[in-house]
Amino acid sequence: MLADALLVVHFAIAAFIAAGLPLVWIGAAAGWRWVRNPWFRYLHLGAIAFVAAESVAGYACPLTVWEDLLRGGARPESFVGRWVYRLLYYQAPEWVFTAIYLAWAAATVATLRLVPPRRGRA
Repeated sequence: MLADALLVVHFAIAAFIAAGLPLVWIGAAAGWRWVRNPWFRYLHLGAIAFVAAESVAGYACPLTVWEDLLRGGARPESFVGRWVYRLLYYQAPEWVFTAIYLAWAAATVATLRLVPPRRGRA
């Protein structure tokens, strides 16, 4: 049960990283003020930078390691665990993921320059 909860949290973080950047692009075009929130923008940058750095360094995600420890190396068997696992984990060579993480981080940094965060009313 704790492993499933951790998997859901892990999925939420991955969704934040994956959806955050396109939402900033859409929000900038639509005039949404919240996409310029510095807390949101720098938290998003920190999250993808962490993922890219651990990938370049060859480290496994700490959340993945923790979940594996909680499961004793077994795959998730609960309903939530099975579906979130299928959505979160893909089969591909590690270099593919590293390239994607680095490209996403670079796009996030570029977007910080193109759509800068602002404090207060924008």
